[in-house]
Amino acid sequence: MSENKITPNNELLGKGHSRTESEAESGNVIDAVAEKQLLRKLDWILIPLFMLIYGLNFIDRTAVGNAKIAGLEKDLGMEGFDFNIALTVFYIFYFLADIPSNLIMKRVGSIWIAVLVTLFGAVSLASAFIKTYRQLLATRVLLGLAEGGTLSALVYLMARYYRRKELVLRTGLFFGLAPTLAGAFGGLLASGLLSVDNIGIVKSWRKIFFVEGLITTSVGLLLFITIPDDPLTSRILTKTERELSIARLNADAVVKTDGKKEPTSIKLILQSFNIWTTVCAVAYMFVNISFQGLSLFLPTVVSSLGKYTVVQAQLRSVPPFALATVWVLVVISWSFIAKQRAIPVICTMLLQVVGYAIAVGTKNPHARYAACFLCVTGSTPGGPMFLIWGTDNAAPDTMRAVATAAIPALGAIGSLIAVWTYLPSDAPNFHKGNSLNLATGCTVVLMATFGALYLRRENAKRDRGERDYRLEGKTEEEIKNLGYLHPKFRYQI
Repeated sequence: MSENKITPNNELLGKGHSRTESEAESGNVIDAVAEKQLLRKLDWILIPLFMLIYGLNFIDRTAVGNAKIAGLEKDLGMEGFDFNIALTVFYIFYFLADIPSNLIMKRVGSIWIAVLVTLFGAVSLASAFIKTYRQLLATRVLLGLAEGGTLSALVYLMARYYRRKELVLRTGLFFGLAPTLAGAFGGLLASGLLSVDNIGIVKSWRKIFFVEGLITTSVGLLLFITIPDDPLTSRILTKTERELSIARLNADAVVKTDGKKEPTSIKLILQSFNIWTTVCAVAYMFVNISFQGLSLFLPTVVSSLGKYTVVQAQLRSVPPFALATVWVLVVISWSFIAKQRAIPVICTMLLQVVGYAIAVGTKNPHARYAACFLCVTGSTPGGPMFLIWGTDNAAPDTMRAVATAAIPALGAIGSLIAVWTYLPSDAPNFHKGNSLNLATGCTVVLMATFGALYLRRENAKRDRGERDYRLEGKTEEEIKNLGYLHPKFRYQI
């Protein structure tokens, strides 16, 4: 197999099939029928598996919110801002772990995902047996370190299997749907566990951590033998399918590398923090202030709207996530079919803006509960869309690994801020928290609008040849590592 041309294979290549622009330039013709079969196989294996992994990640992270209204604070002698501090500690270590974790993933392969899932499952399980506030803090530190690299690892691995135009639908499905389904399931599971008999010495809120941690740890151990590896060596693919995967990677790249990863260097890592990665990371951070804040405190917010029992408040936190699940499907399908990112992002964030405007503008409990639907629904696709948008426009491989980690890492700062948006002193109207989320929602709409205009302007410059000078005096290796800076690279808008 040469560098710029895939060896003909009757099962892999065919004549008369449509070509993309990059395929036509490289001389590669991909059999559309074989590609469709490969995509179907990948979709049935990767998407359900990734949804399960990230769903468990989300449930274990937010279980503390359900445990809070079930007596966690009272049993551990917590008072004042102790709960907020515990959440803050988690997100600090989540942020610190993200980029190093993804560089380890690039080095050792997808087995790293199995390690992470097993670790955060074990920590969640151990949380059922804590007896002091300090022990809670210790578990939140360990949980942050283990969960920090999970999302970025999943997105990075998915980007090794799918082409840029395919990423939005696939990443959107697992990253967009998993939190909403997990949020709904977590509320139902918590209410169910609190309604059944104790499990030996495991009582009350401890049952939430115990059962959820046990499930996650079991899945993590199974991943050691089931998680797919890189497409170049994956056991889930036949030799012919691996060749087709390489052809797809070449067809989607400005410079063909046959799927090989370039060596990680400090220069490539630093170049990863470009204008667009920064825009997506900051926007993701603002989205997370809203989404993570409501995810953690929705049971508390709902319980403040009326005289509900603990179980009733848990159950009333489920419908907003259920509606958000449907809306995520609408947004990612729209983005995939229309081949657009900006317009779907702007529209979904406007829903969030309207929701928080209602929450700020009224004290009516029914209107504020309706606002929860708009806030959760509008913010849920925002994070996935910005992560996908940033991943779309990151190249080469090292930059993609860093970008897929840097965006959710900075997003964790938003989660950290979210911890302090719904304070006990602000109850029951939570005016300060809702006002902050209204402001961040408006800011994200502006960032998406002006960011899209910047990308359009940059693409136009490349069309006019105004970036061709970047190839002058470069070696073949340096040209390969240009990635998104290459004159032929076009940003996804």
